[in-house]
Formats: sequence, structure tokens, C-alpha cells
Amino acid sequence: MTERAPHQSAAPLAATNPPRAVASATPAPHERPPSAVEVHALTKTYPGGVEAVRGIDFDVEVGEVFGLLGPNGAGKSTTIGMLTTTIRPSSGTARLAGHDVASAPLIARSLSSVVFQEAVVDVGLSGRANLQLHARLWGVGVAVGERRIADLSDGLGLGELLDRPVATYSGGQRRRLEIARALISRPRVLFLDEPTVGLDPLIRHELLDVIADVRRREEMTILLTTHYLEEAERLCDRVAIMHEGEIVALDTPARLLAGLGSEIVEFRVDGDAPAALMRLRSLGLANDDAFAIGARLTIPLRERAAADTIAAIAAADIAPSNLATRTPSLDDVYLRLTGTRIAA
Repeated sequence: MTERAPHQSAAPLAATNPPRAVASATPAPHERPPSAVEVHALTKTYPGGVEAVRGIDFDVEVGEVFGLLGPNGAGKSTTIGMLTTTIRPSSGTARLAGHDVASAPLIARSLSSVVFQEAVVDVGLSGRANLQLHARLWGVGVAVGERRIADLSDGLGLGELLDRPVATYSGGQRRRLEIARALISRPRVLFLDEPTVGLDPLIRHELLDVIADVRRREEMTILLTTHYLEEAERLCDRVAIMHEGEIVALDTPARLLAGLGSEIVEFRVDGDAPAALMRLRSLGLANDDAFAIGARLTIPLRERAAADTIAAIAAADIAPSNLATRTPSLDDVYLRLTGTRIAA
């Protein structure tokens, strides 16, 4: 990610955090409390005319886990950068707990923490020293900081690692330390930018458990970016699917998947796949939710029996091959919306 200023790991913004009372003032009885994150018509255009984010809109409610799902280059990390005040928006607005990230960046930063894709902990220090340093930078008193370090190390499985140099940590252990570091300041909103990228499958699975536990223990709002489908399905209450800087769908994972039914049939055809799809639609074997990508056709079955549909397709004079049925995934949702895959 380019154009990124340090967030929380550089010099402190003030000797102590901006007053919490300013950020958490109780709204008048007739007012609706602000969402944890509010984004309206947000854009980012880099020099040279590269439109990384193109007028996106979404809200994240207090306590929600919200995911930005899409492949590399979709605009997810740029969106996180704008929300964490490290990238200035070109236009539009973004607010954390009602505070604009452009006009009130100090308050916005005091309400949030971020775990970026790249590690920012000091590998020459111990884990404990990294956490102590971050606590001091954010005005957390020594006694309070030590209690938080103890609580976080227990909850994140860092107890036996804290006094070792970070250079000796595995990738998954460093990720846990990064999350502990982000939680020292007790943020209202935690941003996780591709939190498991580069980790092996077992460590990724364990770290997802850690993130789910953080949500339960800390009762905070979490906004994460990912291109791993299982992360979005496992962790997120709602998902915004991003493609080329735009949000092309936003709903719960279950509802997004329900749009394709409970089972799909897919197969390859020789020749003109769009023409084959039109043929199947004319025969009542495919609806508007069916799609063709290259030579492969994907047909949601809906209420049709799989065996009957496969037999009818085989008899439709389109020469199908590699016929198979399976349950749909979020990658199928993305394919239908964009014509490309999320998963690499």
C-alpha cells in the first residue's frame, strides 16, 4: 500500500489521548447514536489519475464485524488508509463515532487502532517492551498498561513469549503481538488489513480463533479486509464486496450466498458459452442468475433436482463436459457480479 503515514507507532499525537468525553458524549434522547463507521461517497484518486476508490458508501454499527472482501487491487487497503487518517480522501466523507477523519483526525485516531499488512513491531525489542512502548506513546499509565499487557498476553496466548526478542517469533506469533499492540489503547474501532496474509493455513486458522475471541472479550467494532473467503464467512456479520474501487454488493454472507441458492451445477462447453447459456435459458434450465465465464457455465439449481437438470443439460445439444454440482461460495457471488475471481 502506498501513501501511508505511521498510525499509532510514530510519535504520539499528544501527551495523553484526546479526552474520551469528547468522543463518547451521550446523544440527546431524540438523536440516534452515530454508527461506529460512516462512509459516504468516499473517493481516492492518486497522482496520474489512478482511481483506487470510486465513491463508496457503507455504515458499520457499534459492535459489528464488517468485512471488505475482494482481490488485491480492489481498493480495500486504500479504504482502510483513509479511515485511519494515513491517506487523505480525494472527496466524500468518512466518520468514526461521528468524527470526520479529515477535519478531526486526532480524535478519529484516538478512537481506533490498526493492524496493517506489514509488521510494525520492533523486532530488536522483546514483545513486552513493544507493548510498554506503545502504551507510553498513547498516554496509558504504567500500572494500567501492565494490567492490560497481562490481560492481552493471556487472551492472545503470548504469555510465554513476552520476554523474548520479537526477532525469534514466528509469523503467527508476531501477528498476535501486533493485535495486542493495537488493543493496548482500548480502541472503539479495530481495523485489520489482511490480518492473515502470508501465514500458513494452520496458523491462519488459529489466528481467526484469536480474532473471534478478541471480539467477544473486548466488545469492540472490527473492520477487516480480506481476500480469503472463509475469513469473511467465519468472522463477518456483513460483507461489502469490492471490485475496482467500487462496492458491488453488501449484505450478510448468508444472504449473499442465498442469492445463488443452496446448490449449483457447473460445466464446460465447447464453442460459444454465452450462446449455450441463452439456449439453456430458452429451455427453462437456467434463470437470470446463471452466468458464463470463459468456457465455464454456472447454473444455480434453485428448486430443480440436480439429476434431472444434469440429464436435461446433457441432452440440450451444447456438448457439456466436466459436469459437477456443489454448494455456492462467495467466490461464485463475486464471479457473477464481476466476471473475475476473488481467490487467486
